[in-house]
Amino acid sequence: MRAAFIETLGPPEHIHYGELPTPAPGPTDVLVDVLATTVNPVDTLVRSGVFRTPAEFPLVISRDLVGTVAEAGPGAPGFAPGDLVWCNSLGHGGRQGAAAERAVVPADRLYHLPEGVDPAVAVATVHPAATAYLALFTHGRVRAGETVLVAGAAGNVGSALTVLAVEAGARVIATAAARDAPYCRELGAAEVLDYRDPDLAKRIEEAAPSGVDGWLDTSGGNDLATAVDALAPRGRIVLLAGARSRPVLPAGPLYMKDCSVVGFVISHATGAELAEAAGTINRLLAAGRLRPRSTQTLPLSAAAEVHRRMERGELHGRRVLLLPHLDA
Repeated sequence: MRAAFIETLGPPEHIHYGELPTPAPGPTDVLVDVLATTVNPVDTLVRSGVFRTPAEFPLVISRDLVGTVAEAGPGAPGFAPGDLVWCNSLGHGGRQGAAAERAVVPADRLYHLPEGVDPAVAVATVHPAATAYLALFTHGRVRAGETVLVAGAAGNVGSALTVLAVEAGARVIATAAARDAPYCRELGAAEVLDYRDPDLAKRIEEAAPSGVDGWLDTSGGNDLATAVDALAPRGRIVLLAGARSRPVLPAGPLYMKDCSVVGFVISHATGAELAEAAGTINRLLAAGRLRPRSTQTLPLSAAAEVHRRMERGELHGRRVLLLPHLDA
């Protein structure tokens, strides 16, 4: 089969496109014919070695796929050839990735795609949406009636955070570029603030005079001084971006308000946590509430170039879909 893979950790130039043996599923695995995969920022971190994870080389890259079941092991009940399925947790933790014509997926990490959902929409959505779900509810403990600040709300994870928080009955204060304010309001944000406003901290206080219950910054800036000041008593900050950031934590105000800071990496999520997120993702995909803002479709052989573009900051929130059949 054809695949995009690496033989050593390193820059995008280490990504090869060529032939690898077709993987064989184990008894609790499912072999999937891949219709589409995509590229996430975390994929570049795995490839470069910034995020250390068990890997067997050659390592097929990418974690997300939508495809059809080719073969299901005897210990993979509920899956049959032809089923349309998706996964968002390959390519790390000792698992081979999704950027290939065929991929083996553990049955407990594979989910049926709801009828009528466009596979291209799904593959562009499932990773940001799962990140958002786990950040909000598993780690952020957000509940109905609370106020959530989403920094970078117009981005892929930020938009999913906004939609999921609103669906759960939370009030969302979004920060974004001024040009993205209408989009954030369409997603359901109650207030949209310009992140470049020199008086942003004051604007947040005006929008949430009782404080913010959940603070989630997708930009990786992690301005903890502003965040801690803005928190309500027992408020929570969830750190989910900015692997190289080294912010100053105002510890005194944090503990005096009985608040907390928690770090979250989706690569550490358990199968049970991902499955819980998948249930909500499928429901909102079927309802048309979760969808990418912008996509581009390229052949799988373009994987190295997409990694380069992502690291240069050229995608600006666009989701690039890599389709194996375009190389035929």
